[in-house]
Amino acid sequence: MKYDCVVVGSGHAGSCAALSAVENGCKKVLLVDSCSPEWVGGNGYFTAGAHRIVHGGLHDLLPLVRNVSPEMASKIDMDPYTAEQFEEDIMRLGGRRSNKALVNAVVHNSRDTLGWLHNHVNVPFIFPFHRQAYEVDGRQKFWGGLVISVEDGGKGLITAHQRALAKAGVEVWFNSPIIRLIVQDNSTKGIIVQRDGLDIEFQTPAVVLAAGGFEANSEMREKHLGPGWEKAKVRGTPYNTGDCLRLAREVGAKFSGDWSGCHSTAWDANAPDSAGARDVTNQFTKSGYPLGVMVNLNGERFVDEGEDFRNYTYAKFGRAILSQPEGIAFQIWDSKVLGSLRKEEYGDGVTEKIYSDTLEGLAQRLGEKGLRDQSRFLSTMQEFNDAVRLHEAEYPDQKADLSIKDGFSTQSSQRSVTPPKSNWALALDRDPFMAVKVTCGITFTFGGLAIDAETAAVVSETTGETIDGLFCTGEMVGGLFYTNYPGGSGLTAGAVFGRKAGYGASLRSGKINS
Repeated sequence: MKYDCVVVGSGHAGSCAALSAVENGCKKVLLVDSCSPEWVGGNGYFTAGAHRIVHGGLHDLLPLVRNVSPEMASKIDMDPYTAEQFEEDIMRLGGRRSNKALVNAVVHNSRDTLGWLHNHVNVPFIFPFHRQAYEVDGRQKFWGGLVISVEDGGKGLITAHQRALAKAGVEVWFNSPIIRLIVQDNSTKGIIVQRDGLDIEFQTPAVVLAAGGFEANSEMREKHLGPGWEKAKVRGTPYNTGDCLRLAREVGAKFSGDWSGCHSTAWDANAPDSAGARDVTNQFTKSGYPLGVMVNLNGERFVDEGEDFRNYTYAKFGRAILSQPEGIAFQIWDSKVLGSLRKEEYGDGVTEKIYSDTLEGLAQRLGEKGLRDQSRFLSTMQEFNDAVRLHEAEYPDQKADLSIKDGFSTQSSQRSVTPPKSNWALALDRDPFMAVKVTCGITFTFGGLAIDAETAAVVSETTGETIDGLFCTGEMVGGLFYTNYPGGSGLTAGAVFGRKAGYGASLRSGKINS
C-alpha cells in the first residue's frame, strides 16, 4: 500500500492536485474521499464554475471558450482585468488583512492556470452571458471583473475532472474518511483511512489535504462564527465537517486566517437545510437583489443593495440576512427588471415567486409568508420610491445602466434613506410586483491551515517551517480571504494551489519530471 502521493478530497482543488502530481512524474496517485460516489466533487460541484483571472480582454480569452462565434465576438465589450485590479479586489474586500504572498500567488498564476485547465483537464470554458453580462445598446457588456465560467457550471467542471483523473490513471476511493495523518520528525510518512470498517494504512511521502472547511458542521459554525450560525443552510456538500482541519492540527499544522468569517449568500428559504441539492446545485442562489430591494420580516431594508457589483457583495449578504429576525428576508422587484433576473435562479419551477398587481396586495401576500408589519413594509417602499424620484429629478441627465455602477441612488439634497441604495436604484412602481423569500446559505469557511505561498506546503505551528510532504489547497487554506471575497476567486485559488501541491508532491516523492 505505497503511493507516491495521496490526495484527500475529490473536489476541484483536490482533483487539480492529483492531476498535477501525475503530470509532474508521480506514478501512483491515490485520491480518497469520505463521501459516496454520488457526492463526488465537493463544493465545486455546486458552483456556477466561474473563475476570476487576470486577462488582457476579449481576444486573450476567445481561444479558451466554446460558445462564441466570430459574429458574436464582434458584439462583446470586455475590458482587460489586470493583476493590480485582482489584487486590489481581494485586499479591499478583506479589509487588507489577506496574506499578501497568498494573494500574489493566486493573482499572478491565475491566467496560466486557466490555460492549464483548458489544455490538460479539458474543462469546457464559456463566457457566462447569462450571469455576467447585460445587453446595452445591442452589445454584451461584461461587468464586475468576472468573465469566464464552465459549461453546465460545477457539474461540467467536476465531470471534466473525473474524465481527466480516469485518463491519468489516478486511483479513487470513496467512502474512505481519513482518520489519521502519520507525521514523524516533521516529515510525512503516511496516512490512515477507514474503509469497510477497517483502518487501512498507506505509506506515502506526500499528502495533499483538500477536504474543505467546516461549514457543514453546525457545532463548529456556532463555535467559530457565532450564535445563530447553526441555523444557516448548507449550500454544498454535507461532508465538509472540519475533520481534516482537526487531524492536521494534531500533527502540528498551524491554523491561519479568518475563523469567524465565511462565504455566505442569499439562498432560497425553501432549500434543504443541511446540504445542497445535486440536481438544483447553484440555482438556489438568489443574487438579483441589486435590481430591487431586500426587506426583513419587519418590513425594513437592512443593506445597500447597490453598494457594489453583485460579485463583490453576494458572499457577505448571507451574513446580513442571518442577522435579521428569524434569519429571513424578502427580495422585491417590479416588472421593469423582471426580465433581467437570471432564469436559472428565478425561473419557473426553481423558486416560489410571490406576485401582486399592487404593493398593498404584495404586503398581504408576504404577510402570509411571515412578514410581521405590513404597514411598515408599505412605508419603506414609499420612502424608497420617493427618494429615488427626488434623485432622478435632481440628476435628470443620468442614465440607468446595469453594466456599470451608474450612480442611480436614493440620495439627494432633499431626501436620503438609511441604508442608501447607491446604484441601480429604480422606483418600484410598475406592476406586477414580485418577491421571493430568502435566507442565509453558507458556502465555505475562511479559517484554515497556514501554507507556504510558493509550494502550498503546510506550515508547522511549532517551528514556523513547512512540514515535509504535507500540502494543502482549496477551502482548507487559511489567510487568503477575510470577511468577504471577490466572486470566482475560490475556484481559481483551489486550482493554483492544487497545481503547486501536486508539483511539490512529485518533488517530495523523487518522481519529478525533468
